[in-house]
Amino acid sequence: MALHSPITMAFQKPRRAAGRAKYAICAVLVLCTLFYLRNSATSTFNTAFRPIGEHLSGGGLSQNPLKSGDKSNSHPIATLIDRADKTFEDLLNKQSHDLKSAAAAYRTRRGRHPPPGFDAWYTFAQENGAVMVEDFFDQIYHDLGPFWGVEPKVMRREAWDYEMTINIRNQNASAGSAWFWTQIWLDLTKTIQHLLPDMDMALNSMDEPRIVVPWEDINGYMEKERASRKMAPPAEVVSDFQVLSHHPDTEIEIAQKWWESKKETRRFWDVASRGCHPDSLARKADHQTNFNDTPSITLAHTLPHSYKGYVSNFTLSADFCHQPDLQGLHGMMIEPLSVSSTRHLFPMFGGSKLPTNNEILLPAPMYWNNEERFSGGDDHGANWVDKQNKAIWRGVATGGKNKPDNWKGFQRHRFVAMTNATQVSGAEDWTRIPQNFALPPSEYDIAAQQEGRLGNWTGSWADTGFIDLMCLEPEKRATCYYTNPYFKVNKGMKMAEQFKRKYLPDIDGNSFSGRYRGFLLSTSLPIKATIFREWHDSRLVPWKHFVPMDNRFMDFWGIMEYFVGYEGEGIRREGHDAQAERIALAGQEWANRVLRREDMQIYVLRLLLEYARLSDERRDKMGWVADLL
Repeated sequence: MALHSPITMAFQKPRRAAGRAKYAICAVLVLCTLFYLRNSATSTFNTAFRPIGEHLSGGGLSQNPLKSGDKSNSHPIATLIDRADKTFEDLLNKQSHDLKSAAAAYRTRRGRHPPPGFDAWYTFAQENGAVMVEDFFDQIYHDLGPFWGVEPKVMRREAWDYEMTINIRNQNASAGSAWFWTQIWLDLTKTIQHLLPDMDMALNSMDEPRIVVPWEDINGYMEKERASRKMAPPAEVVSDFQVLSHHPDTEIEIAQKWWESKKETRRFWDVASRGCHPDSLARKADHQTNFNDTPSITLAHTLPHSYKGYVSNFTLSADFCHQPDLQGLHGMMIEPLSVSSTRHLFPMFGGSKLPTNNEILLPAPMYWNNEERFSGGDDHGANWVDKQNKAIWRGVATGGKNKPDNWKGFQRHRFVAMTNATQVSGAEDWTRIPQNFALPPSEYDIAAQQEGRLGNWTGSWADTGFIDLMCLEPEKRATCYYTNPYFKVNKGMKMAEQFKRKYLPDIDGNSFSGRYRGFLLSTSLPIKATIFREWHDSRLVPWKHFVPMDNRFMDFWGIMEYFVGYEGEGIRREGHDAQAERIALAGQEWANRVLRREDMQIYVLRLLLEYARLSDERRDKMGWVADLL
């Protein structure tokens, strides 16, 4: 259901239509809330257990949800920043400072003994200066949980038999593939191989994630996981790992994976949404088939993850299970660049995934490799006071395979269009119908919009553009006949140069954006929108270390007004430059403590110890219990 048609929203006069719009929006949002609460069992995760990061970035403020009806006179962003500070303070109070307390925190949170080798892992983490918070590793247990419902011998056979693997035998890691992602992950694994037991790791070589098991099946696996949680008496615990032959479990027959191609699936939404709860909006809503029209961009499905229009639960904002409109607002859902998906659960590792995917996450190769085009190099930017008071974005028109009849919903196309002063002014003046965006609804109370100067004001701080329009049939000078009327091609700009601006929006491409870690390590402020998950999500607190943004981007103008302010003919809005600087520097300081290459090693070592236990026939009795003997 749409609150306004795109054209109505684009051309409504803010003051005259405000009353009617307010009542219409309230009515729709109340209905959405009631439906959402009635189906609260829809777990936004297809693994049907506690959401990852419920104390941190994952759940954001989910433990003490803010009410949209709050009568506070504070700007909602100010409220969200204050709450984020408290969330982060609570997080720091959960640190473990010795092996015994770390093991106790593990048992409390996981319901099991730590895996064998936990003491060596802890020593490695301490020697490398880790901030030790058990919550940081929630993603591991979210990813591995369903495999407690799969037989260990089947896991081993599936992993060994896959086409692209890393193999570890006798503390030596090797790989038969020369694919560059494999070699980067192999390089990471080799730095910790002396602490690893025998195992085989299947790797996803594609940008796009590939495993989507139906929610009903994953829920069954997770019932087995919950039933298996127990702590054997210390005297009965097995504390060593199995030794594997070069070619293990040859007698085990494995099931066909039946990879689904783009031709077979037609609509990727059908694949992605099967990982949502059966009663979720994503499973119940009509599936969109026409992407040629201007997309309907509304706030109708944002209430569960928002507070007065701004993201209050970042994990939920990235989850499309309660947001069926995202099937027409993201290139991954409209038409992925490639599709090779299966509903068969097997242990495959990858660098990112959608909320309904079932891969096991590793740090993405570009993070470990620290390439300059993703990291910005060693120059992380000038002092805040010396930066330009602008938002900068440069990129390629990726997100999927854009075509003449589907490009309008692509996320990067939408973002560049809505931050173009000419297009926004044309929509304001009723002289140009927006092809793929809508002006902000009156609920955001944007001062520049009230004065009819939204386009001019946007142009004063927005510097966004494509460096390649990625046409279906490549053209000279990176242009594209069907999007040329709306976009021009800009020169590329190195990340180090972008760091001279204060604000760094980060938008998904064909999958996750590999620039996010580089943005966090800069002295500029990342503004992040995504539908993808990464290994580090439980480590970052939104509104403390970065600014979260909804995938419709309707809140972007409000975010920028809050931080840069507005000085108009009759309206003045105070900016909050000092708060923007504080978040930017807090994000950089925290990234330098928890997103280092050492932290990737620590995370992967912990992950692979757990994975090795899961792959062992004796897994129910395995653990580390030296602190209890």
